[in-house]
Amino acid sequence: MTYHPKSDFLHVMIERGFLADCTDYQGLDEVLVKGIVPAYIGFDATAKSLHVGSLIQIMMLRWLQKTGHKPIVLMGGGTTKVGDPSFRADERPLMTPDQIDSNIAGITEVFASYVTFGTGPGDAIMVNNAEWLDDLNYLSFLRDIGRHFSINRMLSFESVKSRLDREQSLSFLEFNYMILQAYDFLELNRRYGCLLQMGGSDQWGNIVNGIDLTRRVLDHEIYGLTSPLLTTSDGKKMGKSLSGAVWLNAEMLSPYEFWQFWRNTTDADTGRFLKLYTELPVEECDRLGALEGSKINEAKIRLANEVTTLLHGADAAKAAEATAREVFEKGGVGDDLPTLTLSASEIGDGISVVQLIVRSGLAASGKEAKRLIADNGARLNDEPLTDAGLLLTGADLASPVKLSAGRKRHALVTVEG
Repeated sequence: MTYHPKSDFLHVMIERGFLADCTDYQGLDEVLVKGIVPAYIGFDATAKSLHVGSLIQIMMLRWLQKTGHKPIVLMGGGTTKVGDPSFRADERPLMTPDQIDSNIAGITEVFASYVTFGTGPGDAIMVNNAEWLDDLNYLSFLRDIGRHFSINRMLSFESVKSRLDREQSLSFLEFNYMILQAYDFLELNRRYGCLLQMGGSDQWGNIVNGIDLTRRVLDHEIYGLTSPLLTTSDGKKMGKSLSGAVWLNAEMLSPYEFWQFWRNTTDADTGRFLKLYTELPVEECDRLGALEGSKINEAKIRLANEVTTLLHGADAAKAAEATAREVFEKGGVGDDLPTLTLSASEIGDGISVVQLIVRSGLAASGKEAKRLIADNGARLNDEPLTDAGLLLTGADLASPVKLSAGRKRHALVTVEG
């Protein structure tokens, strides 16, 4: 990146590694210097919570507000009914309006931890695109908006081309998604003076479409900015762990498990993640990321504490660190471990340890649990677990049982009453 911005926001985006591309660096930089810039990121409601993969976008909105601008959080109540086909191999399952509303209620809880909502010029607002998409008149929309889109150009976008090159079906419903997202930008510009859309680099084509449409219909100059699609240093997609998605809502993933995900960051990712997911000064992120040997573990604990504090609060971060130290350093149980609570009827004459490993979230399937045991990766109350056929009785579970997968992932199993 050779551009040297005058605006605080672009400076942060470049310095901390948030920026993949921008439609017009200089033009955007100038409007950011002139005054408050309203900018949006859209979030479709495909689950009851966002996961860690969305955290880079949420942090961009946070930095936008911290540098004096106005975040617009756009909930995709309308676009979720279609489903974003970008870089997907197949069509998303269609969701009912009630499912979508329920998911939006779950997702919105997270944002208050990162941005300040209100009615002031720099306060964040939350908008739902169902407001303008649900009641569109199809013929009017085709005449007023559809005529501005070139099918030839839409087919050239990488997100569409990759699907067609693999000869995987792309439905007409999905093909409309990029038109609807472009229309969102037009509406947000018209209603709220929104000048910037941000998103992951997989959204580049959709963002460019919105800029082009707004220029044609309203003759307004607006901008787009994308973040890199993050993978970990071992090539895995950001947001997944061994036991599934790393959710942001506490009821879907405990603060301890969230903290533990960050504590388990690989050495090579620590410095980069400190810059992206915390607000520590860049020099401090570089210093911590350059630590070697056992010292890098203290940098990872700092990363876990900072990220968990932002989402769940300082008390949750402290409790998670205390539990981790109890479990790892003293071999204890810890008060904050993820816990599976069974009823006596579920245990019956005995319940298989494989089933307990799966239900406690330490393995995704019975097959994976058995492989964990076969590879000497599972422990029961800190003792090696070697028998995949082991049944635990009510007597075995009379006091809490600690299950472990590897050295860093643990869960408790207790019985009601």
